[in-house]
Amino acid sequence: MSIDWITVAAQIANFLVLVLLLRRFLYRPILDGIDAREAEITNRMQEAVRAKEKAQAAEQEHLDQVRALHAQQADIAETVRKQAEAQRDALLAETHKRLEQERIDWLAHLDEEKHKYAARLQRAGGGALLSLTRKALKDLADDTLEGRIAQHLARRIAPMAGDLRDAAGKSTEAVITSREALPEAARTDLLRSLQEVFPAVSVRFDTDAAQSPGLLLRIGGAQLDWTVDGYIDSLGDVMDAQLTAGVDLKVAQK
Repeated sequence: MSIDWITVAAQIANFLVLVLLLRRFLYRPILDGIDAREAEITNRMQEAVRAKEKAQAAEQEHLDQVRALHAQQADIAETVRKQAEAQRDALLAETHKRLEQERIDWLAHLDEEKHKYAARLQRAGGGALLSLTRKALKDLADDTLEGRIAQHLARRIAPMAGDLRDAAGKSTEAVITSREALPEAARTDLLRSLQEVFPAVSVRFDTDAAQSPGLLLRIGGAQLDWTVDGYIDSLGDVMDAQLTAGVDLKVAQK
C-alpha cells in the first residue's frame, strides 16, 4: 500500500487549520467564557467573603451593643440598689431620730409632770407644815412662829458678825421685816444681839403681809433671813428626791 504524501500533507494542513479554527472560534470563546465564569465566581466568592465579614462585624457590633446594654442595665440596677439602700438608711435614721425625740419628749413630759406633782405636794405639805408648826408653837410654847424664828435669828448674828460687818459696810440702820408684828421679847433679843455686833446701828422693825412667815434682816448690803420658805424648800427637795427615785425605779422596771 503506497502512501500519498501530498494527501497526508494536505490532511495535516487541514488538521492544523481545523485546530487553529477550533482554537480561534471554539476553544477561545469557551476558554474566555470559562475564565469569565471563574472571574465571576471569584468576585461572587469575594463578595460573599465581604458579606460574611460584614455580617460578622454586624454580629460583633450587635454583641457589643448587647454587652453595653447589659452593663448599662447592671449600672442602673446598682445605682437603683444604692439609692434604695440610701433611702432605707435615711428612713431608718429618721425613724430612730423621731423615736429618740419622742423618748426625750416623753421623759421631759414625765419630768414636768413629776415637778408639777412635787410642787402640788410641796404646797400642800408646806401649808400643812406651816399650819401645824404655828399650832404647835401656840399650843406648846404659847408664842408666835415669828417669835421663835426671831430667837433663832438672834443666836445666828454673833457667829456671823465678821461677814455681816463686811457686807454692811458703813450702814447705820438695820431693818428687820416680819409677816406679823414680833413679840416684845423677840424684839428685845434681836436688838441686844445686833447692838453687840453693831453698837451704833439703829434698828427698825417693819411688817410685810406678803412676806413668807419668818424674819428678814438687812443692814446695808448684808441680808440675813430665816423664813418658812427655807423649810418648805427643804421639804420640796426631799420630795423631789423621793419622786425621782420612784420614777427612775419605774423606768428601770419597764
